[in-house]
Amino acid sequence: MTLETARAWLAEHAPDLALIDHGVSTATVAEAAAALGVEPARIAKTLALRVGESVFLVVARGDARIDNAKTKAEFGGRPRMLAAEEALAVTGHPVGGVCPFGLATPVPVYCDISIRPYATVFPAAGSLTSSVEMTPERLAALVSTRWIDICKLAE
Repeated sequence: MTLETARAWLAEHAPDLALIDHGVSTATVAEAAAALGVEPARIAKTLALRVGESVFLVVARGDARIDNAKTKAEFGGRPRMLAAEEALAVTGHPVGGVCPFGLATPVPVYCDISIRPYATVFPAAGSLTSSVEMTPERLAALVSTRWIDICKLAE
């Protein structure tokens, strides 16, 4: 899995999008923003969450945080981040490179409205050094079950 899986998925579903391998770590929002020369908010982080028995991914802007009350209202319970091992097993991508492309298991993917204001965003692409640039609308059309509103901006 990982970079090769994301690359193959993108080649099949969005061949016009170029995968970017930065050659430096993009494993955190700060590192990705620095490598790309963009504000952290434009990094589209993919969060692997569990609410009860349900596992799903949420793509949100880099400087946003999950709002427990909004998530409980949307999904019926308090969200928990998956442990690194479980995130890898579910997605096929290591933490720091988790992306909504080329997943190891089919899980729902939601795009949080926090990414909508940007012309383009940069989700990871399956490794600790890769990403891809696209519009939020394209990202949602490619991978998302639907738009949701479960994030808040950091104080």
